[in-house]
Amino acid sequence: MEGLVLKSTGSNYKISTEKGILECKLGGRFRLEELKHTNPISVGDRVLISEGEGNIIIDLLPRKNYLIRKATNLSKQTHIVAANIDQLIILASYKLPRTSTGFIDRVLATAEAYTIPATIVYNKTDLLNEKEIKEVQFYINTYDALGYTAIGVSAEDADSVEVLKQLVKGKTNLFTGHSGVGKSTLVNKIDPTLTLRTGVISDKFNKGKHTTTFAEMLPLSIGGYVIDTPGIKEFGMVRMDKHEVTDYFTEFFELKDQCKFNNCLHLNEPDCAVIRAVEEGKIAQFRFNNYLNILDTLE
Repeated sequence: MEGLVLKSTGSNYKISTEKGILECKLGGRFRLEELKHTNPISVGDRVLISEGEGNIIIDLLPRKNYLIRKATNLSKQTHIVAANIDQLIILASYKLPRTSTGFIDRVLATAEAYTIPATIVYNKTDLLNEKEIKEVQFYINTYDALGYTAIGVSAEDADSVEVLKQLVKGKTNLFTGHSGVGKSTLVNKIDPTLTLRTGVISDKFNKGKHTTTFAEMLPLSIGGYVIDTPGIKEFGMVRMDKHEVTDYFTEFFELKDQCKFNNCLHLNEPDCAVIRAVEEGKIAQFRFNNYLNILDTLE
């Protein structure tokens, strides 16, 4: 019997099937996979189940895509965040807590690598002063010009919640971002039938406290799904070499053929079209800085 993985808590899986939601366990053939992934089966996967005692997962059906990151900074293992994603929503906030563009660009590059359409949503715009709003709008305009959907929203504003509702309707949406950026609050606003637990911001560090402990796939009453994930501090990129990263910054990729060397890394090579575009203001300086930081972490 085929099923859709809604939640994974270690070795136990909650799976939606034609017979309802079943509690299932992993079959032995997946143990070798665990050596490279902390979770060989993830939320969003479609699987085959052997019915009976224990309801065993016996096979994984082909994935459309999936998103992975480092399990921890010290681990060589990877963690599959979710699979079969129609839209990755990077939820950011300008403050309380601050989301760096470096974090956003790491997630975007990984989404490009795994062919996942990505949307950037700046939340908590109601907390910003005029100067801060202008800076957020600059980031939104930059990402919009690159072909990404980028918007600003407030959970307190019904119109912006409606915009977000139309963005997620009928799709499998993976929400990711730091703890405290308001994922659970926004999801509850998108679909009031969901009652995700929301947290508070630490006064001392202006950082959120974890309220989601495991990724979970939640059906939306308007159609589609939301995958709610635990808040993450850093997004560790894996399985990329430096020459690949240049292709995952779309504005760099467009200029690639104009560089003098076909293996140009856009560092200090002569006659580099990307460096020239940065100097002329055609590529945002913050995007170039984030690219350089990513290269540093891959060395």
